[in-house]
Formats: sequence, structure tokens, C-alpha cells
Amino acid sequence: MPPELVDAVTRWVRLLDDPRDIGPLAPGIEAEILYRLLRGPIGPTLRQWAVPDSAVARVRAAARWILAHYAEPLTVDAIAAVAHMSPATPHRHFKAATGMSPLRFQKRLRLQEARRLLLAGDTTATEAARRVGYLSPTQFNREYRGVYGLPPGRDAARVREAVAVTPPPRRPRRRSA
Repeated sequence: MPPELVDAVTRWVRLLDDPRDIGPLAPGIEAEILYRLLRGPIGPTLRQWAVPDSAVARVRAAARWILAHYAEPLTVDAIAAVAHMSPATPHRHFKAATGMSPLRFQKRLRLQEARRLLLAGDTTATEAARRVGYLSPTQFNREYRGVYGLPPGRDAARVREAVAVTPPPRRPRRRSA
């Protein structure tokens, strides 16, 4: 990130030190951050997200649809219909906009939701797999381990243990004048 953007983001985060400053100062800093992002190297991509009928906007609609239907089987025809594209083009546009295929995007959503369910502690790995749309617990375990490095139950236990022992960060107190 360029130093100017780092400076703006740092000032924006520091508003949390005194919540009274958020209302009057945040909108201006947020506008500055947006301006700097749009002027930077990712500006053209960000502008494409705002164009109503661009390929990127149609991919955004498809991604939103996948998010709402992640536990259901995914078909090229369904994605194409939601994105208002021919069945041959969504994969290429989706990958260009998100860095992954629609199927990989769906898989990530499924695994994230399964992990959330497991961390809540009220479900088994098999039940979590079923709830997020996996038909095979074996495939779920293999894909989960591939993303998170451990089988589902062990990963959830490790994360819960890490969260339990890590004390919350302390904020320095501000002295009032």
C-alpha cells in the first residue's frame, strides 16, 4: 500500500480510540481512502464493480446467488442464468473477478460455514458436512483438511483452545485533560 493510503487507514482505525470522533471525522477519512483506492492500481477493477451491467457486476450477482445457495448443487446453467451470460462465459469472468472458479468459491463458502458450525460446538463434523451440502463425509474431511490443515474435529478443538488462552488485547487508556 502506498504511504498515503496507510496513513488514511491508520487515522481511520485510530478513531476507535475516541468514539466521539467517529461521527464527524470518519466520513471524510473514508472518502479519502476510497479516493486513494480508486486512484491506485486496483482503481480500474473497483470501478468495474460499480458499473451496473459490466461483467464484474454480473459476477457479483452470481457470487451473491452462490452465497445464498451454497448448500445446493451448483450448475453452470444456474450461474449463467443469474449472471445473464451464456453458459460458456461465467467461469472465465468469475475467475478473473474473484481469483477462483464458481465451484471453488462455493467450496470455500461451504467449508467456512462448516467451520463456523464446528466452532460453535453444537454439531459433529458429519452433521456440519451434511448441513453445508456435502453428500460424502469423506470428501468433506479431505477438503476441510486441505484448506485448514487438520481434520474438522481437531481443527475446531485447536481453534477453540487458542481462543480460550489468548487474552483480549488491551487498549491504552486516554487521559482526559
